[in-house]
Amino acid sequence: RVPSGMRWGRVVQALDARGFSPKVMQSNNDFGVGSSFCVNAHGWPVPFSGVGSTVRSIRLMLADGEVITCSRTENADQFNLAMGGYGLNGIILELDMEMVPNVRLVPRFVVMPALELGERFVSALSDQPETQMAYGRLDVSIDGFFQQGMLVTFQPDSDQQALPPVTSSDLLSKLSRELLRGQLGSDRIKWLRWMLETNAGPWIASPVTRNRLVNEPVATLQDRDPNRTDILHEYFVAPDRFAEFIQACRDIIPSSYQELLNITLRYVATDKESVLRYAPQPRIAAVMLFSQEMSTRAELDMQRMTQALIERVLDIGGSYYLPYRPHATQDQFQRAYPMAETFVNSKRRIDPDLVFRNRMWDRYLAEI
Repeated sequence: RVPSGMRWGRVVQALDARGFSPKVMQSNNDFGVGSSFCVNAHGWPVPFSGVGSTVRSIRLMLADGEVITCSRTENADQFNLAMGGYGLNGIILELDMEMVPNVRLVPRFVVMPALELGERFVSALSDQPETQMAYGRLDVSIDGFFQQGMLVTFQPDSDQQALPPVTSSDLLSKLSRELLRGQLGSDRIKWLRWMLETNAGPWIASPVTRNRLVNEPVATLQDRDPNRTDILHEYFVAPDRFAEFIQACRDIIPSSYQELLNITLRYVATDKESVLRYAPQPRIAAVMLFSQEMSTRAELDMQRMTQALIERVLDIGGSYYLPYRPHATQDQFQRAYPMAETFVNSKRRIDPDLVFRNRMWDRYLAEI
């Protein structure tokens, strides 16, 4: 049972002392738990869907001040509305969530052509059912753009004795930040980072606990340049259409004014519960980190590129993630989230005076 405003770092510390770990959370620990439920965040744990799939119940304050319990058997309609509902049907006060044992994991690295990564991600989880965490990467250097991929899976170590207390932000994390930020304007550094990840990574990798993998603040990687900002994109595509997604990115991103610093791939299982669901079937999630100049020119180019990517993703039956910049058109939003009208009708019924609003409501949902 977790207060909604508590950050994952405190949850991890509390569970670690008792030998447990969150079942699903982001790969960073400085987000709020209730916030994660509101965006139905996902992460490296497999083979699960978003964090909402591990929440058993919530206490929700409605617009009139009434507090209700919501679960799959009690006020289920409000439970499904709140999961990935961006706080639009009420204030989440606390959550009952599932946990799993904390274990020591051993990483395995496999480099492959980028076009194969989607289907091989799924087959690796099928062939290695003991896998507990997994992620993929792609080469973002200009000369090798999205030509090669790497899949990293984590299986339990044979030695589970005396697990070390969870720590955070070690020297390797700080060096990773310097490499990530050093890529800006330097294809040589992008190439170097890829070589280190694919060649040195397997040599220096060692067993690590599940809690250590997720106990890293995203602030470690933050940009300190006052003239630039980080922009995240995230797309969800079926594994068997992943190669088409790769081709779309090759066609659109290199000709843009944007600087792609990183892409991480994750597996997301089917979500049958949330109304604004991004994974109605199993999906490969592609999380992209762009560094954008803070200028009108860059902003207009980012909007153009985003709409072009979303259109190609929709063409192959995929969707995009809602928490980021509202650059999608109204038509793209409704095609990506066909149950948006159901969401709006339910929200207006429970909150007719629109006590709870945000930019996403004003930009997209209010138009439905």
